[in-house]
Amino acid sequence: MIPSTICDPRLHFSRRRLLGAGAGGAMLTAIANQLAFADEVAKTDPHQRKNVILLWMEGGPSQLETFDPHAGTKYGGDVKAIPTSVKGIEFADTLPRTAERMHLGTLIRSMTSKEGDHQRAVYNIKTGWRPDPTLVHPAIGAVLCDEFRETLDIPRHVSIVPGQWPAKGGYLGPIYDAFKMGDPNSPVPDLKARVDAARMEQRLAGLDFLESQFRRGRLSDLDQNRTLHESSTKAALRMMSSEQIDAFDVSGETAATLDAFGDTPFGRGCLAATRLIEAGVRCVEVNLNGWDSHINNHSLQSSACETLDPALAALLDRLEERDMLKNTLVVCGGEFGRTPTINPAGGRDHWPHGFSMFLAGCGIRRGFAYGETSADPIVDSSDPKFSPTVNIDKPVTVGDLHATIFKCLGVEYDREIETPVGRPLVRVEGEPIEAILA
Repeated sequence: MIPSTICDPRLHFSRRRLLGAGAGGAMLTAIANQLAFADEVAKTDPHQRKNVILLWMEGGPSQLETFDPHAGTKYGGDVKAIPTSVKGIEFADTLPRTAERMHLGTLIRSMTSKEGDHQRAVYNIKTGWRPDPTLVHPAIGAVLCDEFRETLDIPRHVSIVPGQWPAKGGYLGPIYDAFKMGDPNSPVPDLKARVDAARMEQRLAGLDFLESQFRRGRLSDLDQNRTLHESSTKAALRMMSSEQIDAFDVSGETAATLDAFGDTPFGRGCLAATRLIEAGVRCVEVNLNGWDSHINNHSLQSSACETLDPALAALLDRLEERDMLKNTLVVCGGEFGRTPTINPAGGRDHWPHGFSMFLAGCGIRRGFAYGETSADPIVDSSDPKFSPTVNIDKPVTVGDLHATIFKCLGVEYDREIETPVGRPLVRVEGEPIEAILA
């Protein structure tokens, strides 16, 4: 609790100004310390803590079959456009339940990137950077967990039913890699000892002896900065005995709740995500595969939407009902979109030149659509009039998306940091989209 003698620091001097007050700064040490304490409380107070749930549509969802239909046009495909809860904004008829929740968030229809290969594009969207052979960048959840460090018995960065490329800690270290788990319908593996309690205690005693021998003659920071062996072991043991692991278990939820999210691993993952956020987890990534529709586009996209629609709608409802949406950012999207043209196999190919992202909560404007794509786009890259943004109004770069996300989460998006090898690097190359911020 913040001491009652402290008024709102936002109304007076910033902590940085107080600490930089020069020779007279010594007189302000007590006040500066109190403000620092207040800052820390704001970072860790569960009522103020900012969190993110990333619904990752691996494979590249088609904007035309989801959030940006151009029904009845040359490239519209077989979907119909349906109204949403916001006048003038339409979704494809594949997302009827989500359409009824459009008033809770913002739809970006003008995303653009420079990556059209799955692996490179996933890296780009998840980290905000294009792949670089000299450096591995951290994902959003890793940055958030590094920025606001708290003690929790369970991992603070979680990936549920992860795909091929789950979120990584990058240069921040493997300690920030997402903890991977499967369908929440099954228990988290390896949390129960395979021997009785007495034998387990005996094994741990032997492990302590080996650890003490291992530490002899080693660098003092070996475990923290290099092997992570002892700290990882202790963290695993804490998790095994913690009541916080119940957050992973959705079996105790009512049948009505489980049904609302959908009887799928992804639906249960979205439900588990809300439980994990309530338990103190900072970032949960829930993966839904099946969007890579080079053949039978309409069938594959419709099938994936059948899984996404109830889960996303129920997720937004639960967060809103529990007053969690104001501090939890929901991001739904994939690595790119699909081509306007339909190929001879009835599929749509990779298209990074105008795709959609849905965001809600945590300072995002409600009931708003930003940007648009042309209903009659120039699709031939050999056309002299073609450019990556020729078919887009108000293009949004991947860097802009990340800057917006970080601003919502209270992370200094424009701060220059130093990587472990001493390389100075701005956190993200982009600017927040002010128009979509509340």
